[in-house]
Amino acid sequence: MPRPRILFFGYSEVGYECLDLLLTRGDEVVALITHEDNPHEKIWFKTPADSARAKGVPVFTPEKVNTPEWIGKIAALRPDLILSVYYRHMISAKILALARLGAFNMHGSLLPRYRGRAPINWAVLHGEPRIGMTLHRMVKAADAGAIVDQEGVDLGPRDTAEQAFRKVLPCARRVLARQIDALLAGTARETPQDESQATYFGGRTPEDGRIDWRQTSQQIFNLIRAVTDPYPGAFTDVGAARLMVWWAEPDTQGRRGRPGEILSLEPLIVATGDGALEVSKIEWRHSPAAELRIGQAL
Repeated sequence: MPRPRILFFGYSEVGYECLDLLLTRGDEVVALITHEDNPHEKIWFKTPADSARAKGVPVFTPEKVNTPEWIGKIAALRPDLILSVYYRHMISAKILALARLGAFNMHGSLLPRYRGRAPINWAVLHGEPRIGMTLHRMVKAADAGAIVDQEGVDLGPRDTAEQAFRKVLPCARRVLARQIDALLAGTARETPQDESQATYFGGRTPEDGRIDWRQTSQQIFNLIRAVTDPYPGAFTDVGAARLMVWWAEPDTQGRRGRPGEILSLEPLIVATGDGALEVSKIEWRHSPAAELRIGQAL
C-alpha cells in the first residue's frame, strides 16, 4: 500500500518542529506551503523551509493560497492528509475538502479558549497560569473544529511571551507524535469543542503595545511581558519621542499618583491606576531622548 500523502502548511518554530517529526519518521510529505520571511519582522525562531528543502520536499510561498490557480495546484498534489501548523492565513473549505483523511491544525492554546491569532501573547497578557497546544480538525470557522489531542504547561507569573513559547513548544511535537499514526489511518478520536467556553482574539499590531497608565499595575505588567523583546514591545509617547518599556514591575513601596505621573527618576517610577510601576529597561525611539522630570505625566 502506498503511504498516505501529507500536504504541510506551516511556519514558525512550531511548524519547524512538527515538520521535522514527519521527515524524521519518513512520512510522505508531498510539499510545504509556507510564507516568505517578512523583512520588517524580527525572525527569532526557526522556520520549516530549510529543513524541507534539505529533504527534497518542494516549498511554495503563495501570497494567496485560496485562488483557483492554487486550488488547482494543490489538487494536483493529491494530498491524503492536510496538516496546518502555525500557517498564518485561513485555508478555504475547497482546499480542506481535497484531503480524503481530513485536514488538521495545531493551535497554540488550550482550545476552546484563545481561538484566533497570537494566542500565547494574549494568554500572557491576560495573566493565564497555563497554556498549551491543541490538535484539532479544520473547519470553516477558525480554530473551531473537534479536538483530537491537547497538552498544556504551567506558566510563571513573570514569564515573558517568549519564555511561554519556549515552554509550550515541545507540546506540539509530542501531541503530533501521539496522533500522527491515527491521523494517517483515519482513526483519530475527536471531541467537539464546548462553544460555551470559547473565546476569540484577533491579531496584534505594534500599536497594541501602547501603555494605558490608567490600567492597574498588574495589567500593565502583563502587557509588558506579553510584548517585550523579541516582540514589538510596550511603549508610551513623550512628545515626539517614543519611550519603549522593555521591562517594568509593580512598585512594592506603595507609591501613588495620577496615572502616568512620574514619581521618581532613579529608579524610574510611574503611577498607574492603582499604584505604580518601577520601569527598569527602556529605549528611546523616533527622536532624541526626551527629558523626564518628577511630576510629569506620560
